[in-house]
Amino acid sequence: MPEFVHTTIDNQIATVTLDRPDLHNAFNEVVMRELTDSFDALGRDDSVRAIVLRATGRSFCAGADVNWMKRMVDYSFEENVADSNVFAQMLRTIRDCPKPSIARVHGACIGGGVGLVAACDMSVAIEKAKFSLSEVKLGIVPAMISPFVMEKLGPGTTRRLALTAERFDGVEAMRVGLVSQAVATEAELDDWVAGKCEQIKGNGPLALVNCKEILTEVGAMMWDELQQKTAERISRVRVSPEGQEGLKAFLEKRKPNWVTEKE
Repeated sequence: MPEFVHTTIDNQIATVTLDRPDLHNAFNEVVMRELTDSFDALGRDDSVRAIVLRATGRSFCAGADVNWMKRMVDYSFEENVADSNVFAQMLRTIRDCPKPSIARVHGACIGGGVGLVAACDMSVAIEKAKFSLSEVKLGIVPAMISPFVMEKLGPGTTRRLALTAERFDGVEAMRVGLVSQAVATEAELDDWVAGKCEQIKGNGPLALVNCKEILTEVGAMMWDELQQKTAERISRVRVSPEGQEGLKAFLEKRKPNWVTEKE
């Protein structure tokens, strides 16, 4: 039985719920495996017409689990590549799932959490939600999520958000194209999700599968090559002196050595 990712199906709509509220639904190996397995199974379930990804607690997803990061600091380059491919495969399983996917974002969505939203077909966020591509603050890079984020935002906006690591709210997330809609309340989140699910259910099931396939094909992106290149890049950065310093500073709750006292 899954530990952190729970799935229910009601009236042809599957709901996949991240359930680690005490850790702000952060990723570790178990979460990644369970999310991958859930979307893979639902994609093959003929009774499912759409998948809603949501979370419990105050945050949607705070990115990487600190305990996982502690282990990762000591990984070799080869171990980093293997670990990164697990994360990338999770995102690709969501993106390539034959069933339409909807992310429901109610709170903080940081780092890899942004990748989750970008991997879904559409999404809705509460206006006060907080987003950030925060990786460079830790001395690493948003390599694994970059193909998914750039596909949604385009290169210009992705560069700005990735290089500044700035925080932005749900309104800005909608403006730049990361989310489809921003709303004021959680009740409106649910109304928006329910409305899109009903629209999807009115469409041909096989037509939707073929629609997703052709939209992926015409994107002309070589995802297998992208996955390997991004896995190798994040791994090189993680094992570098700066990557090690940034990760350790974060885990030790101190400023990294490239931040001056003035900052």
